[in-house]
Amino acid sequence: MFVNALFLALSEIRRNLMRSVLTMIGIVIGIASVIAMVNIGKGASASVTESVSKLGSRSLFIVPGQAKGMGGQSTTATPFELKDIEVLKNTIFSLEAVSGVENTTLTVLYADKNYHTSIRGVENDYLVIQDWQIEKGRAFEKSELRSGQSVCIVGKTVINKLFDTGINPIGEKIRLEHFSCEVIGILKEKGANTFGMDQDDAVLVPLKMFQRRISGSNTIHTIMSSVKKGIPLEEATIQIRRIMREQRSLSKEDEDDFSIFTMQALLSTISGITQMLTVMLGFVAAISLVVGGIGIMNIMLVSVTERTREIGIRLAIGATADDILTQFLIESIVLSALGGIVGILLGLIISWAVSRVMEIAFIVDSLTISVALVVSMGIGILFGFIPARKAAEKNPIEALRYE
Repeated sequence: MFVNALFLALSEIRRNLMRSVLTMIGIVIGIASVIAMVNIGKGASASVTESVSKLGSRSLFIVPGQAKGMGGQSTTATPFELKDIEVLKNTIFSLEAVSGVENTTLTVLYADKNYHTSIRGVENDYLVIQDWQIEKGRAFEKSELRSGQSVCIVGKTVINKLFDTGINPIGEKIRLEHFSCEVIGILKEKGANTFGMDQDDAVLVPLKMFQRRISGSNTIHTIMSSVKKGIPLEEATIQIRRIMREQRSLSKEDEDDFSIFTMQALLSTISGITQMLTVMLGFVAAISLVVGGIGIMNIMLVSVTERTREIGIRLAIGATADDILTQFLIESIVLSALGGIVGILLGLIISWAVSRVMEIAFIVDSLTISVALVVSMGIGILFGFIPARKAAEKNPIEALRYE
């Protein structure tokens, strides 16, 4: 019975092929939208996770001020000093590297070329924390860091903007607006991260040089550190908080006037946001499935009306109401299932194309595909039941008289 009804359904779909294709379009668009949105969302989330991990999954950021609201910081907190960095280096065994970081943007000049870029005052530990390799030249010497000499390590983007091909930048002097510094190293190229930021667009200078010649202050607004492997981030965070409270002479009743952030916390926040957006986009795309289901119901109602005489003949020669109900219900399910399969293939193609264009991970979520196929068949049952029941309830005598 079921096989016979299936063949009848396929025969009817083939007989009205154009109408069947147009009916399936709503399901195809709905399923393709859901598959594409979910896969693209998961791919973007995976790429962001990988990008953040490259920034240093074991990194800690210490900034003055207590976190308020959506990541805001109080502006009244006292900045850090070099002695705070030395205390952290000398007292906390769990830290692999510690560096103060000061950042600004300046126009860099060489010969007749100039380029506006990021200038960062750092120590050598910054290279360890950021997992940055030096391709040519060397890192800062202790004497250069201690005295704040005018030397710099330059990213590949800045090199390409300032120096012509064939010129060796090592040993050359570039101007940072009103003073010059000697290029002693070139950073190995990293490229853009998932956030679209060019990681090679930077010039690193000794922290003391930055304080003396750029900021004009001995204060530090960010301390970065990395935790040794095998040591939990929470343990290192507790140790840092204890030392910093002592350094800043805070009593037991006083709240922290500094904040400690981890890349894991940032990663969790970003993952939560991307998952929420993926769900919302998937829900919006799923609305089109309802539209597709209404289209199937509409066409099936038309089909029932057109085939009234056929229904009457089948009822007259012995077919039961259940046989008629099954026939039209299976026809509706086949239409929606075929639309679901085509929609899944189209959704995968869209996901792959977008992942190539946006340079994000291409992820195929098998669970979403399975659910989409089941949902498409469910739509066939849900929206095909009313037309099928209408066909099954027809009076055979009246159906035979229908013209």
